[in-house]
Amino acid sequence: MATDGATGPGGASPADAALLRRTRLRLMAWSGGLTAVVLLVLGTSVYLAVAGALASNNSDLLARRAVQLGRFIQERGLPSEGRGLGITFGGEATGTLALVVRPDGSVAGAGPSGSISGLPDTAGVDAAIAGGSSVRDLRVDDLDVRAYSLAVPALDGTYVVQVIGERASEVRLLTALLLVLVGGGLVALALATGLGFVYAGRALVPIRASMARRDAALRRQREFTANASHELRAPLTVVRASVADLRRNASEPVRDVGTALDDIDVEVVHLTALVDDLLLLARTDSGAVELVRELVDLADIAAEVAGTIGPVAGEREVRVVLDPRPAQMDGDPLRLRQLATILVDNAVAHSPAGGLVSVTVRPDGDLVTLIVDDEGPGIRAEDLPHVFERFWRADDAPPGGTGLGLAIAAWIVEGHGGTIEASNRPDRGARLAVRMPSALPQPA
Repeated sequence: MATDGATGPGGASPADAALLRRTRLRLMAWSGGLTAVVLLVLGTSVYLAVAGALASNNSDLLARRAVQLGRFIQERGLPSEGRGLGITFGGEATGTLALVVRPDGSVAGAGPSGSISGLPDTAGVDAAIAGGSSVRDLRVDDLDVRAYSLAVPALDGTYVVQVIGERASEVRLLTALLLVLVGGGLVALALATGLGFVYAGRALVPIRASMARRDAALRRQREFTANASHELRAPLTVVRASVADLRRNASEPVRDVGTALDDIDVEVVHLTALVDDLLLLARTDSGAVELVRELVDLADIAAEVAGTIGPVAGEREVRVVLDPRPAQMDGDPLRLRQLATILVDNAVAHSPAGGLVSVTVRPDGDLVTLIVDDEGPGIRAEDLPHVFERFWRADDAPPGGTGLGLAIAAWIVEGHGGTIEASNRPDRGARLAVRMPSALPQPA
């Protein structure tokens, strides 16, 4: 007995499954990598844009106060007692500290002590004298500040106005922004990678199914070849033995040879039927067989088949009883006749002498049904799943079969969009039930 091997969870061979896993991981890596690049570029751009805007706004604020003080110095000289210098409260320049470096290097506005640790920023002062203005970020007493230095030419020399503003709020904002971008980017990257893994799996479903179909086709081909070889070997062995017997008795009249010719005839008939079935199944697998569609009455086809098989069944002392009702459908008359013949012949072969084969045809809503019952031993529970498999034959099956008839019947039913089911009758015997779509409404 040969059956189609079951595929694994992935529906593919181990080698194909490993290839699919690698492909899925590559797709996931590409998805995560591209997402990481996009997030990095976007995050960097956002961070630099915000940092640049904050720095520009802060520098403009410092520059405006420096320009105001510089204009005052040019017009009126250095404010007496440092008025307008020091820390400003209120207004646009609130929170900024202004210092003025005199031409002699002394500092005005540095408070009572005359100086603040780290201020003025001498590098900024030198840069302003050399270039007119300078903006520098530095730390003063562990505080992040920005110093804007402006050179102010006057009659008594060049003054340098240096306005300092704290950057703590700016640094906190940029730090929070960086944390949001990094944290959000990592979450987005994880989600993108996970979704990439999921969608990569979905994208590979058709490929996996294609691989499974290919493996199943190869497996069926190997099993088909092995089973066909086995089925052909037995009749060929009988024919060869009969030919050898004839050769040993070549001088004897044919009537004295015994059953050799009868054996050859029986096996040739068997071989012919087997080859015909094999060719049909091979053509169905390749899609070369197309069903003809025309309006037919399944009851008429069943009656014709019952009339043909009736005499043959009578020789086995089996009666074939037909119970038909008109059941029209769109189908292939030749294949439907073959279907009915297979089912009735199978029932007759499994019926004992004196048994009854019942053939019932009924319309059933949008379906037509063909039910064939016999009074044989029935089908063992463990055999029911295999009844329609190619070359499968039960251990107690009658001799002469090929194990292909019911497989062909199943193909014919499926080709007509129907279903076929094997079961046991409650009292005795087996039942084969076919359900197919009835004829579509005909145009007026």
